[in-house]
Amino acid sequence: MNARGTTNEDGTPVRPRGAAGAWRRLRAGVRGWGGVGAMAVVCALALAFALLLPLSQESGPGDASGAGRGLAHGSQVRAEECENPEDQSLSPSGGNGETTTLDAIKDRKDRRLIVGVDTNSYRWGYLDPNNPSGELEGFDIDLVHRIAEDILGDRDDVQFKAIPTSRRIEAIQKGEVDMVVRTMTINCDRIGQVAFSAPYFVTGQQVLAPKTSTITGFDKTLAGRKVCSAEGSTAYDNLEAGRKNGDLPASTDISTTVPNQLDCLVKLQLGDVDAVVTDGALAASQAAQDPTVELKGSLFTDEYYGVAMKLGSDDLVRQVNRTLENYVKDGGWEASYEKWLHPTMDQGDKKSASATPPEADYK
Repeated sequence: MNARGTTNEDGTPVRPRGAAGAWRRLRAGVRGWGGVGAMAVVCALALAFALLLPLSQESGPGDASGAGRGLAHGSQVRAEECENPEDQSLSPSGGNGETTTLDAIKDRKDRRLIVGVDTNSYRWGYLDPNNPSGELEGFDIDLVHRIAEDILGDRDDVQFKAIPTSRRIEAIQKGEVDMVVRTMTINCDRIGQVAFSAPYFVTGQQVLAPKTSTITGFDKTLAGRKVCSAEGSTAYDNLEAGRKNGDLPASTDISTTVPNQLDCLVKLQLGDVDAVVTDGALAASQAAQDPTVELKGSLFTDEYYGVAMKLGSDDLVRQVNRTLENYVKDGGWEASYEKWLHPTMDQGDKKSASATPPEADYK
């Protein structure tokens, strides 16, 4: 990949900017960020204000393949019948040998995998202003390169498209991308809208607030406080449910939502909100960028990240699951975790519960 392969939603090149089944008992806190240089903090503050524009409407993978349109032909579990959504993906070894979606990708004139990603999440998918190559990097980006290598034979045969949290599902359904690899939680509502791979990471929701705040977590200390979350995120769903079931006080203000999760950090830094709710893994990276904030309380949900694809693209789902199995077996997953996430999520020799890849349990 080169800088040419990374585009914003309007099709223009992304410019380097600062980055702002086995585990259902996961509740361990995500800790272990540490200080960072002033450069990372300044970049996060100065550049995170740039909001992503709508995805370009240029021809995408949906135009190249009729496969994946319409219903999933029984390959996906209906949301209302869902239980353990992280265990509902297709087995890598199943199927009838059809490769409709994969063939369409390989037959493109511009033979690249088109992937929706984040370009603003520190250590997940971001552009380091100190990296002269101008290439995207991070844990999710490593996984994309591995998927591209397995499908097309070259890890750099990728066109990255920056998409906001709020447009992940829409981008897949409209065929603007082949898949989304963007810290996307598998849940019962979403598996009725897109097809997911087996989980490749597990974390949980957590509260991020200033170190000086009296907020202690997802609890009564959020009474009368403004809390930010991303539009279309599981964080907002949990906030809404928390107020309904009494886990949160009714006075908790959850009305502040943003297109991209990183925008919540900016609002927190500006004093526009009192706290942020997001995945603990993302919150740990944000705390590493800004030493004035910290995680409050422990994880209060289980969040399994999956690669999201269009319903009906069964051959692509099975291929991604084969890649994930091999990625774990050959040490690629562990190497990527050590490089990108260990510095923010682990405390010295003490590993976070997220440091072990989740086991796949196919339906």
